Amino acid sequence: MLQDNGLPLRKTATNLVFGEGNPEAKIFFLGEGPGYWEDIKGRPFVGNAGALLNQLLHLIKVPREEVFITNVVCFRPPGNRDPFPEEIEAFRKYIDEMIEVINPKIITSLGRFSMAKFIPGVKISLVHGKPHSVDWNGRKLVVIPMFHPAAALRSAEVMRMIKEDFLKLPEILREAVKPEVKQMHLYE
Repeated sequence: MLQDNGLPLRKTATNLVFGEGNPEAKIFFLGEGPGYWEDIKGRPFVGNAGALLNQLLHLIKVPREEVFITNVVCFRPPGNRDPFPEEIEAFRKYIDEMIEVINPKIITSLGRFSMAKFIPGVKISLVHGKPHSVDWNGRKLVVIPMFHPAAALRSAEVMRMIKEDFLKLPEILREAVKPEVKQMHLYE
C-alpha cells in the first residue's frame, strides 16, 4: 500500500495508518479514517476516540493486542473531513486483503462509512449493536455495526448505546466461534 502512489490523500497526510493488532484476531474493528494523532503517530485509534475504544475493550475484558484495528481509508482526510466514496474505493482492495488474511469471526464497524461497506443503505441508529450475517467475497461474515467512539465522546446518549453494544460482543463472539455440529449418519 505504501508503494501505491495512486492512493488519494497521500499528499496531505503525514503517515500511512495501516492497521495494527493480532494477525489471527477473532474481532476486526473497522473505523472511518485516521485523525490528527493517528496521522502523527502512524497508528489507528490513538487519540481521544482510541482512548475510549481502549476503555470499551477493557469493559469486556478483551486486550487491544488481541483484536485488529484499521480504517476504510489509511491516510488522514484533510481537516478531518469524512472520506469521499472514491477514497474509500481506492483503499478497498487493501482492506479486503486484510480481512482475508486475518479471517476474523466478527467485524465490528465503527461508524457509518465502515458500516456501509457491508450493510449499505441503512441508518446506524437503527442497526447498531445488532449482528448481521453478510455474504462477503464468497463467505459468510458476522458484522456488528456500532457508533464511532468519536460520536460517543460528543453525546451522552451515544456513549450509553456504544457501551451497551460493546457488552454484547462477548456473547456474539461465542456464538460466532461455535463449531458447526454435524449430524452423524450411521449408514453413510
